[in-house]
Amino acid sequence: MSSETTPVAIIGAGPAGLLLSWALRDAGISSIVIENRSQDYVLGRIRAGVLEQGSVEYLTNLGLGDRLKAEGMEHEGIYLQYGGERHRVDFNDLIGRTVTVYGQQQVVKDLVAAHRGAGATVYYEAADVAVHDLESVTPSVTFIHEREEHTITADFVVGADGFHGICRSSIPAARITLFDRSYPFAWLGILADVAPSTDELIYALHEDGFAMHSMRSHAVSRLYLQVDPADDIANWSDERIWEALHVRLAVPGWSLTEGAITDKSITPMRSFVASTLTYGSLFLVGDAGHIVPPTGAKGLNSAISDVTQLAAALTAHYRNDDSLLGRYSETALARQWRVQQFSRWMTDMLHRSPGDLQSDAFDYRSQVGQLDYVTHSPLAQRMLAEQYTGLRL
Repeated sequence: MSSETTPVAIIGAGPAGLLLSWALRDAGISSIVIENRSQDYVLGRIRAGVLEQGSVEYLTNLGLGDRLKAEGMEHEGIYLQYGGERHRVDFNDLIGRTVTVYGQQQVVKDLVAAHRGAGATVYYEAADVAVHDLESVTPSVTFIHEREEHTITADFVVGADGFHGICRSSIPAARITLFDRSYPFAWLGILADVAPSTDELIYALHEDGFAMHSMRSHAVSRLYLQVDPADDIANWSDERIWEALHVRLAVPGWSLTEGAITDKSITPMRSFVASTLTYGSLFLVGDAGHIVPPTGAKGLNSAISDVTQLAAALTAHYRNDDSLLGRYSETALARQWRVQQFSRWMTDMLHRSPGDLQSDAFDYRSQVGQLDYVTHSPLAQRMLAEQYTGLRL
């Protein structure tokens, strides 16, 4: 049996867990990361791809910005499309801020390389992970790694283990309330080996449903279609996917270039927020505490926001100031509910809701009216720009 002690034990080696560990290291605070998946699995997960300006600045300030600066694609706006017309919202002109397209996989790759170079302790493929004594000042984490039993005793345990992780479920039911909303549509997402047909992201409302053109690099495109959550990806041949994208993204004088589809899947859309991110010596960050629909590009950025706040709070704690740590859940959730509002607003504005023909037709025309207002009102565009590029960290 192996026994270790550390100030902070972090469960989950996704972007939230690895970034928190790196931020703590930057502040001179040691941590150990425990992950039940393999490193290859963690590096291979295809997730978010848009970083707010504040997220870019935070990563850069922690020494993680070299490849981000070289390979990330800075965008000064987005396109909103409806009624066969495309309108640009210029963030930089409106508020002087931008976003950067840089896949979550790339962020994780940078973090893995940084931890490896620094000789950090990260246990991958840890089995039977469990947390203990969370209401004490000496909580612990137990797991099995390479057939050996491990116990890590810490001052704090951080749950960065996602929606299905063990940490949130370790909080007694009487101490936490879960707020959940499932949407009546899903995203069919593809990766295609083809240069993007657009210079910035396109969000399109079409009578057939939502479509989006994003990208992962100058050579890889990421595209989405609104589908029924009960649909089966087997029903969608490559030909059918491209046909639907051509229809929903069509505008005069523009064409969509097809390429080999290397990945496709259907992802249900949901909103979820836990009523607290703190229990005793346990703190939750990222998807362990909240999930947003992807329309507003807030998932990864919300995790980074949690990390900035918790890292600052833990740093202050080790300098004999517990004021930030005591308010972590309150301040993180206050920001999160604002992010939830924006993500739901974007989602409701751009997706067709199933219903009877009369109400559906009314809803669609109301959405067109909303988009017409947003794309022609400088004040509405400024509101969108401020929230899309990110609330200040």
